[in-house]
Amino acid sequence: MPESQNSNPVKVTLTGAFEPFTKGEEVFEAQASTIRALLREIDKRYPGLAAVLEEDSAVAIDGVIHEIVYTHSLTPGAQVYFIPRLEGG
Repeated sequence: MPESQNSNPVKVTLTGAFEPFTKGEEVFEAQASTIRALLREIDKRYPGLAAVLEEDSAVAIDGVIHEIVYTHSLTPGAQVYFIPRLEGG
């Protein structure tokens, strides 16, 4: 199966911090079997957002927070949340 396709899409949730790119849409479905493929799909839908997500967010997959690792597998039906990184000082 090609990298960008699953039989069931993953559910993606973006927080309000990314609203300038999404015009308010926070939840959508995408066909992707890896984080890399998901970022490509996000960039098609919201040009420029993938670069921001790569640089400024972590990702939670089915409730477990990860740094963005492009080869991380996504199972069909996975719930993916992009979370802005918190800066400490």
